[in-house]
Amino acid sequence: MSRGFEVTGIIHTIGDTQSFGQNGFTKREFVIKLTGEGEKEEYPNYVALELIKDKCALMDSYQPGDEIKVQFNLNGRLWNAPGKPEKCFTSLQAWRVERMDDAPQFAQQQPAPSQAYNDFDDDVPF
Repeated sequence: MSRGFEVTGIIHTIGDTQSFGQNGFTKREFVIKLTGEGEKEEYPNYVALELIKDKCALMDSYQPGDEIKVQFNLNGRLWNAPGKPEKCFTSLQAWRVERMDDAPQFAQQQPAPSQAYNDFDDDVPF
């Protein structure tokens, strides 16, 4: 079973949905420039992620330049071809994409305490 991860980034490119094989398997790739904790503007990290099957439509409402949060699974498999060395393929399969502007915003200030607490005697006996 794969493990889930989350990254934030700015969309660099969005590929077209591609269809493979006779069973209609679909895949769509997109690239983001990572943002957030630990990322340095002078050394940008670009990461390619993919959407498969019904998840391909998740990128329909986005465009390059949008800042997003992506939840994805890290998957890998080995490939052997006769007469060729073994290869390992790794994929980042996204399953949720959210616009950073849509993230819930929390109030920066705490509400002022009510007047009832001003009469409280804070001399604790223990």
